[in-house]
Amino acid sequence: MRMVTVSGLKEPRGLQSVPLLARSPSTNRKYPPLPVDKLEEEMNRRMADDNKLFREEFNALPVCPIQASCDAASKEENKEKNRYVNILPCDITQSTDISIYFVYFMRLSKFAVIFVPGPKEETVNDFWRMIWEQNTATIVMVTNLKERKECKCAQYWPDQGCWTYGSIRVSVEDTTVLVDYTVRKFCIQQRLLIQFHFTSWPDFGVPFTPIGMLKFLKKVKNCNPPYAGPIVVHCSAGVGRTGTFIVIDAMLDMMMSERKVDVFGFVTRIRAQRCQMVQTDMQYVFIFQALLEHYLYGDTELEVTSLESHLSKLYAPAPGAGCSGLEAEFKKLTSIKIQNDKMRTGNLPANMKKNRVLQIIPCDPLTSGFVYVFQGYRQKDSYVASQGPLLHTIEDFWRMIWEWRSCSIVMLTELEERGQEKCAQYWPSDGTVVHGDISIELKREEESESYTVRDLLVTHTRENKARAVRQFHFHGWPEIGIPTDGKGMINIIAAVQKQQQQSGNHPITVHCSAGAGRTGTFCALSTVLERVKAEGILDVFQTVKSLRLQRPHMVQTLEQYEFCYKVVQEYIDAFSDYANFK
Repeated sequence: MRMVTVSGLKEPRGLQSVPLLARSPSTNRKYPPLPVDKLEEEMNRRMADDNKLFREEFNALPVCPIQASCDAASKEENKEKNRYVNILPCDITQSTDISIYFVYFMRLSKFAVIFVPGPKEETVNDFWRMIWEQNTATIVMVTNLKERKECKCAQYWPDQGCWTYGSIRVSVEDTTVLVDYTVRKFCIQQRLLIQFHFTSWPDFGVPFTPIGMLKFLKKVKNCNPPYAGPIVVHCSAGVGRTGTFIVIDAMLDMMMSERKVDVFGFVTRIRAQRCQMVQTDMQYVFIFQALLEHYLYGDTELEVTSLESHLSKLYAPAPGAGCSGLEAEFKKLTSIKIQNDKMRTGNLPANMKKNRVLQIIPCDPLTSGFVYVFQGYRQKDSYVASQGPLLHTIEDFWRMIWEWRSCSIVMLTELEERGQEKCAQYWPSDGTVVHGDISIELKREEESESYTVRDLLVTHTRENKARAVRQFHFHGWPEIGIPTDGKGMINIIAAVQKQQQQSGNHPITVHCSAGAGRTGTFCALSTVLERVKAEGILDVFQTVKSLRLQRPHMVQTLEQYEFCYKVVQEYIDAFSDYANFK
């Protein structure tokens, strides 16, 4: 392939680059660039009446440049290279130099991007040849291999070991699976390449929250070496999710440099290269949601080595806030509004009587009655959070345990506190009890310094199956206040994680009384500490925020929020040598 060098980047000859909108002019366009300080106000205005104004704006985008033709892509010899017959590259963007593949080149402010359709079986060898010739060190994949039983992308890498694609030898060196994405390290010939595979983006939809995508994008940008060639980005068709990813990245850079964003203008320009980039109005709205998320909350990730200095800042007065930085941070969490229509299931009469505290109602997406399902560091369904069962919901509680195949229960309340019933006893003191189709037998009970371990044999009489379930009953957490120190919490989290490794990593059932304050704090701490051990990075704010988006009262008080930071600091102090975290 003939190459030319542009600003140190290898740019395929014949490919038109679309630079980041440099100092975008504020003309009399109907949808001009938007100052960042008006972003929230404009978002609310455009989302009114079921996103009416957003839909109008999206529909005003040019579908494809009027003058553009797709003659080259329509040729018989090229048809097999197109995954979708109705999404073809414009002639101005495909290069005859690259006879193997239709590629689209874009030069952003900090790196170059090649965006392509997801490889088909017929084009996998071509794909790897392109990667090699372009000196690419990073692949971004924003599709799953199969979605709704339909093949979206050929698996172009080996599960393990090595494989040869054409003349390119590819070996898998390492795979790390996280809740929103998977990181695979490949060696091609003798060159290291990293694939970032975002797995939380549904086809024809958008992620529930932009938090995971923003973290993913940051990881991609931080890991791409300065000497490398263009980053290769693909989804399935190479337009919807690929375009959304590219626009978010470009607009974040524009937000930093110009304090404004021009989503409409940028999408218009990239559609001149590739028709239908940003394919749906939902994806268009998601771009704005990601930009607003970043503008309102910024980057809250911390290296473990900087936590102590960060806490000093949090305890100091926040500029212009009239309170400490910690209080200001927690106020941001409590100000997040959850729409009432997202709580329809929890408000149903059949479920209202199952709620111990009527003011604490679950949001719909991942709930069933009084049950809430939360993601952790590595898994989507890491925690099944519940209130303490009422007498008339014990059968529901055990049915939930059985259906979710949960083998670990964390109990963070006493049966009675300050003379009030906080949780019905749902396990036998001795022998066996039966609740509906499920019998529970106490096999062993053992006291430790701060918690009791109960081993239970749970049998479903109709299914004629039995499972071992271990309950961890923490005793050091009063209804009002927090534990006196973090040691007990660190110990119980470690014990639960060990049990999970032995029992198959099914969801952990966590409950206190109302299933919010103490339950949320445990889930947040367990998630944060797991990431600290794996990466040496923490993000208490976004971890709690993700919980509260589904259940507004998770981590209910400022004291509980501060406790999260204190426990992490106590954990770090106990392992001051970072190598010990591993």
